[in-house]
Amino acid sequence: MTPSPRADTLSASKARLKNAVHRSEAASRDGILERLFTFAFKGLVYPQIWEDPDVDMEALKLTPQSRMVTIASGGCNVMSYLTADPAEITAVDLNRAHVALGRLKLLAAQRLPNYDSFYRFFGEADEKANIAAYNRFLRDELDDDSRAYWEGRDLVGWGRKRITLFSRDLYHHGLLGYFIGIGHFIAKRYGIDPRHFLKARSIDEQRSYFETALAPLFDKRLVRWATSKKMSLYGLGIPPAQYDALVSASAEGNMSEVLKGRLKKLACDFSIQDNYFAWQAFSRGYAPQSGESTGESGPLPPYLKREHFEDIRQRADRVRVLNRNFTEHLHGEADDSLDAYVLLDAQDWMTDAQLNALWSEITRTARPGARVIFRTAAEPTLLPGRVADETLDRWTYEEAESLRLGRKDRSSIYGGFHLYVFNG
Repeated sequence: MTPSPRADTLSASKARLKNAVHRSEAASRDGILERLFTFAFKGLVYPQIWEDPDVDMEALKLTPQSRMVTIASGGCNVMSYLTADPAEITAVDLNRAHVALGRLKLLAAQRLPNYDSFYRFFGEADEKANIAAYNRFLRDELDDDSRAYWEGRDLVGWGRKRITLFSRDLYHHGLLGYFIGIGHFIAKRYGIDPRHFLKARSIDEQRSYFETALAPLFDKRLVRWATSKKMSLYGLGIPPAQYDALVSASAEGNMSEVLKGRLKKLACDFSIQDNYFAWQAFSRGYAPQSGESTGESGPLPPYLKREHFEDIRQRADRVRVLNRNFTEHLHGEADDSLDAYVLLDAQDWMTDAQLNALWSEITRTARPGARVIFRTAAEPTLLPGRVADETLDRWTYEEAESLRLGRKDRSSIYGGFHLYVFNG
């Protein structure tokens, strides 16, 4: 029997993910952990992406002529980049769930009747009306692979179609949603309700709550034990290799201290009136919007703000979302043809051979002045000494600008933000 095209697509997706993550022999301890991560990463991981799109756009300096390639993840930033009016965006991802989510968001921006229905679908993501809207406006226009994903069923949803996530609070689901939920459960076991953080009326009150309520949790024996296990951070989409890089970022050499430091930045460095990442962490959703007409108040990602909706609707057809890895996609791009590259934290996963293959293709396809941004678990850029000098010498590392922009990143979970500019 000849395999169906959909089966071939799914097999190719699984193979790409294995190639990205697996470094060790299957029977070794690290090999087993890598394969468990691959299994976990097959489903939805990020209902919301955790990189700050405003920082990205400031670094990339997008223009109406810009052609860019980015990793898709949850699709939020891809949509938000459209507010900068680039000519073309190609979003790639190893995870078919992320591809399906990105394509659904793009189609919804074009086909749902108005901003309110779009916000209800992706901002609130917890009403049965969303399923009716899907059936009426989106289902028949989705590509076959995405429709098969959203109408498929899995054990986590007790056999319900995945599209029903949008009637059951999308942001409580996916690996990241479950991870945050477990964090809330553990905190409450120690008498702390993280939602109380959102009652703070100033940065000083935020800092006080962190120091008195949240920071002591990381000294609890259960928390220190749990975070010492590599599997504990699968919910953040962190594979074993990246876990090791995170631990190396801590002077104390333990994950509990790393996570406490990252949460401190999230809680204490930015006002909750302007940080939708904090709302996701502490309330498991976006801030309530005032009045009968949604979108008028409360921090939101750029693509969910009312003032950007018509621009995003008009520009959504400039985006392609593909189930490929970054290097594989660049093979098909012409020389000197791209202006911007967004690698998220994917390089933390890579071997030296993979890094060199990637940067060889980036360098070949980059126009003079092209910009690459990425984040790392640890603070330093990971490229020197790993990417060949003859490649890296063609790029300028904007160290001071990288530090400045890294401090502005409201998601706060990474050690470093990095910007490279192509010399030509």
